[in-house]
Amino acid sequence: MLSALTIRDIVLIEQAALEFAPGLNVLTGETGAGKSILLDSLGLAVGSRGRASVRAGAGQGSATAVFEPAKAHAAWALLREQAMEAGPENNNGEIVLRRTLSADGKSRAFINDEAVGVGLLKDLGSLLLEVHGQQDDRGLFDIATHRVLLDGFGGLNGDAQTVAGLHGEWSAARTALEDLKALATKAQAEADFVRAAANELSDFAPEEGEEERLAGERALLMNAARIGEDVSSALESLAGERGAETGLAQALKKLSRMNEEARKAARAAEAALEQAYALAEEARRELDSLLSRLDTDTGTLERKEERLFALRALARKYGVTPDQLAATRDDFVARQDALVSGGGQIKKAEAKVAGARDAYLTAARKLSKSRDGAARKLEAAVAAELAPLKLGHAKFRVALEKLDDDKGAAIGLERIAFEVATVEGAAFGGLAKIASGGELARFSLALKVALAQVSSPAAMVFDEVDRGVGGAVADAVGERLQRLAQTTQVLLVTHSPQVAARAARHFRISRVKDKTKIELLDDSARLEEIARMLSGANVTDEARAAAKRLMAEASTPAKKARKRA
Repeated sequence: MLSALTIRDIVLIEQAALEFAPGLNVLTGETGAGKSILLDSLGLAVGSRGRASVRAGAGQGSATAVFEPAKAHAAWALLREQAMEAGPENNNGEIVLRRTLSADGKSRAFINDEAVGVGLLKDLGSLLLEVHGQQDDRGLFDIATHRVLLDGFGGLNGDAQTVAGLHGEWSAARTALEDLKALATKAQAEADFVRAAANELSDFAPEEGEEERLAGERALLMNAARIGEDVSSALESLAGERGAETGLAQALKKLSRMNEEARKAARAAEAALEQAYALAEEARRELDSLLSRLDTDTGTLERKEERLFALRALARKYGVTPDQLAATRDDFVARQDALVSGGGQIKKAEAKVAGARDAYLTAARKLSKSRDGAARKLEAAVAAELAPLKLGHAKFRVALEKLDDDKGAAIGLERIAFEVATVEGAAFGGLAKIASGGELARFSLALKVALAQVSSPAAMVFDEVDRGVGGAVADAVGERLQRLAQTTQVLLVTHSPQVAARAARHFRISRVKDKTKIELLDDSARLEEIARMLSGANVTDEARAAAKRLMAEASTPAKKARKRA
């Protein structure tokens, strides 16, 4: 809800602070007193362009609106998306929107005292506040919201989500089929090349890391003679008559001949000698193996070089590194397999597409039938509200534009739009056809009352909702506003005593010289104000009696609303 509005130096208002209640909040006052300035200031705070300007003689004006949204309200999610440190647990659960306006027309926007762009302020403001009337009705004029409102009204949100999910599966299956067909087409066009490449690489059988291994073996073989001499010398030092291995064996033999007490004393030394002898044996075996590998003919070196050079040439041919040749071979083999088995894969993919399409269409047709029923019920609900609001000549319908099965979308098999015909016999069209600000506000009221349980959780502002009506029609407007205010906060400017009598909180706007004065009225002052609205400047006892009667008739719902405050 909107809990407070603070205005400084805007048009005729030097300073004003209003605290609103849940339920129905009304602003009354004589024409020209400055009621529109309040709405313009509120619009300024929530990011609207409006007509607000800085008060003459002041350097800067500002408007600050404080909202207290529920914990699950979409406004908190938007702030989190913007990485702003705000949440229901912060700032006492408040979101503070502020806009400053300098005398030269420049403005700045703030959310919880953090500077932001006006665009973000407007996006957040549209989630928190709806304005109805004077052609400022973003929610109802936006066709994209009509489907959401109809599905909510009909209790179809779950079915709509199912249809959206099935459409996603159908789309994914079609994409997979198209990719498979494109791959098959490309593979077929390159069939000869693919087969030749797959055969050549398979026959060559490259291995990952083969180049490094071959290069190392080649370098070893190229220096075999010199390396062999060094290895032989090392072997002689290790295993010759006077080599380390022989010396270690002799030392162990001598220790083994000592008596038992001496061997106990030399046990550690004997263990170390045994370990050294084992390592010497292992070193000798390794050197023998290396020497045998070096003792080869020149044909071995030639074969190694031939394989290495062929490996590098093949890598250049296919534009990869030698280590990537094995993966390249696997890719060509897979593409070759696709040439053989591609037809079967495509048939499976086509069957999957057909199955996904059938599942989507079954769910979408069921949703369409449910939407058609919900549309008729919504039309009847709105129609029941029109005549009491002096809109009996207007007709409302929910247009369901059918889509071809194969053009079905995630939203279903129809486009949904709310349409109105304002003159008997006239064609239906968009809600923008309602030219009168008062008629638009009352039509919005009729829709909002019908959609009270599914409309967005935003505070509502109605401007001119009772313009040009009185008596029973004004009473009908007030009754519907009071009913709507039981589920969402409503703020309106009114000239109707029947409407004002139903308020949970009542503000009077007056003009004192060149300034606008705003007063929160108690019950006694409300009685006088409603009597003035009934009789004019000279308030009579009859007017007071009539005002008292109006307030009594509306007191039960109004008291409930004040209790919620």
